[in-house]
Formats: sequence, structure tokens, C-alpha cells
Amino acid sequence: MNEGAVAAPPDRLLDLFHGVRLTPTQRRIAHCLVQHAATVAYLSAAEVAELAGVSQPSVTRFAVALGHDGYPALRRRLRELTAVGPDGRPDDDNELQLAVRAEMANLERLAGELADRDRIATAGRLLAASRPLPVLGLRAAGPLAAYFAYFAAKVLPDVRVLDDGGSLLTDRLEQAASAGADALLAFVLPRYPRETLDALRAARDAGLTVVAITDSPVSPATEYAELVLPAAVGTDLVFDLHTAPMTLAMVVLQAICDAAPIQTQRRLEAFESSAARRQLFLD
Repeated sequence: MNEGAVAAPPDRLLDLFHGVRLTPTQRRIAHCLVQHAATVAYLSAAEVAELAGVSQPSVTRFAVALGHDGYPALRRRLRELTAVGPDGRPDDDNELQLAVRAEMANLERLAGELADRDRIATAGRLLAASRPLPVLGLRAAGPLAAYFAYFAAKVLPDVRVLDDGGSLLTDRLEQAASAGADALLAFVLPRYPRETLDALRAARDAGLTVVAITDSPVSPATEYAELVLPAAVGTDLVFDLHTAPMTLAMVVLQAICDAAPIQTQRRLEAFESSAARRQLFLD
């Protein structure tokens, strides 16, 4: 979270509700926004709903009642109202700078969540022990799955990227399980492809333990994953920013290396020897 958000006075949010007739549920949401002014501008609609004790559609209707097209537009307005400079005055960053600062806040939140190292260590042990290790990522999550798998293949003997949907996806999951896999790493990001959730269900049916990197602790992945690792997605530009999920992917890979240090060192040394022999790199 940036220091501007921490210093923001909640009084500035009250103007949002002036002259608007709110239902009791909407008043509860409004109270939640004011009460958590320092952090709420960086939460998803699902997280605000959980914080206020209401449904996610209620948060969307609340945003519309305030004159916005939806919750993302309201969140942008909240960030404008809560952003202040080092001198305590409103920050005059443009929308591109605000988007980057929002990503900085997402990374700061991720850093705070990593204080609990047990969850990451558990994920590392589960994934390090899987032979092979299937890695699922469809649509927008596909590049993250490929990025993770590129580096994971340097320390694991068999990493299988699953980035195509359709009926063959279930075949590949079942084949991985038959080959000895007992865990799946899944990247589950908005807008949550239906095929991804179907694949998680198929993976669970095949006996795989699902570890999910997703955008929120209340994302649809939680229904199928035994271990959920959240990292917020940036929503301030035309297309989502995946800075925090990509960072978390590398943290998980570090946990895999830590779970099997001797094997990791041996495979890395073998790769460096091969790379030198083939003169793969200029340096």
C-alpha cells in the first residue's frame, strides 16, 4: 500500500454519499468504506463484500447507486479521493501513475501475506514432489503458466504446461495423474474461464491436489483448490495487470527449490554445463 493511502482522511469519502438515498445494506457498505478508508480502494468487489458482510452484487449495485458504471469505476474514484502526497495534500498523479501505484500497493499487500511462510512452504513441498508437475493456465493466465514453467523446468524433470482448453485438457490431466503426478499448479485469473474451473474439477477427480494462484481468497478457485495463494490483479488500465500474481509465481518456485535443495543444485549445475557447452548465452 502506498503511504498516500495510509494518510488519507476518511472525511473525503463522505462527499460520495451526500444527497444519495441508500438502502440499509448500502449504508453498511458506505460505513465500511469510511471505516477502512486507508485500504478499501485497493480491494476487489468480492473483498469489500466480505468485509462489509454483504453479497458481491450488493457492492455492484451500491457503485451504480453512486452514479458509477460498476465497482471498478467506483474503486478508481476511491483511489483518487484517498491518494495524497508526502505533504498530506491530494496527489496529482495522472491515471497511468495511479495504475502503477496501485500495482505497488498490490505488491505491498502480497509482501504482508508472505509473513506466513508455512503456506508457501507447504505449496513448495507439494509441487516439488509431483512427478510430473502439470501447470494450468488458460486464456489470460496462459502466459503466467508458461513463464513459471520455463524456469521450473530448470529444476524439475517433467513440467507440463496445460494452456489449451477443450476435451483434450481432461485427457492431459488424467495422463499426468497416470504418469505419477499428485499435484497441479493452477493460475486462475479474471475473468475466470469456465474451462479452467472444469479443469480444476477434473484434476480433483483424478486425485490431484490443486494449488491455485488466484486474484482473491474468495475467487471461484477456492471451491476446488486445497491450497489457495492470492495475489491481487490490477484493474486500472484497459487490460488487467498481473504483476503480483507473476511475483507470487516466482515465490512459489523459490519454495519448490527450497523443498529439494540438493536436487535443485544438481539440476542447475547440469543446465549451466549444457548451456556453456552449447554457447547458449552471450555472457
